[in-house]
Amino acid sequence: MTALSGAGGRVAAAERGETRIADRVVAKIAAQAAKEAVDEPAKDAASPRATVTVHRDTARVRVSLELGYPSDIGRQCGAVRRRVAERVEALAGMEVPEVAVQVERLHPSGASLAAQGRIR
Repeated sequence: MTALSGAGGRVAAAERGETRIADRVVAKIAAQAAKEAVDEPAKDAASPRATVTVHRDTARVRVSLELGYPSDIGRQCGAVRRRVAERVEALAGMEVPEVAVQVERLHPSGASLAAQGRIR
């Protein structure tokens, strides 16, 4: 039996249930946030991928991505960590104590190749 409060027939907040956000939804949020955080994605780079482990209201995220080279890899990874944590917290309402960033590949930019004389 549900608890009714007042004459409007509303169900008490504690009796309404809960909202559960699927891990794959959180992973999609994280991947999109990582894509937004990269300064200048390389032309032939694959889109970032994310895997997530959710326990209650906490999400641990692992992001795999490809970056252009040369670039400040450490700064870009830091930007990805911050952006992913902010977006997951804002959109999914989950705390994100850990965002691991794995750079899988570096793509040389056309400008760096031309400077080295590799493009004619």
